[in-house]
Amino acid sequence: MSDVIPILLVTVCFPLWIVFHYVTKMKTAKGLSVEDEKMLSEVWESTNRMEQRINTLERILDIEAPNWRGRS
Repeated sequence: MSDVIPILLVTVCFPLWIVFHYVTKMKTAKGLSVEDEKMLSEVWESTNRMEQRINTLERILDIEAPNWRGRS
């Protein structure tokens, strides 16, 4: 009977404790860090500026060389 408690601890309590420990670790690490959010924001802004530049270049090319889109 004295072996029941250690067996229960090893087979039930410790595995559950380990699972719950790593589940909470995964939940806390799930979101973006402040640095990741800042980098994502900078990339987004850079992409928007690049898209505006491409649109401007396409408008200029449409005026200066109307058939530029058909060339290979």
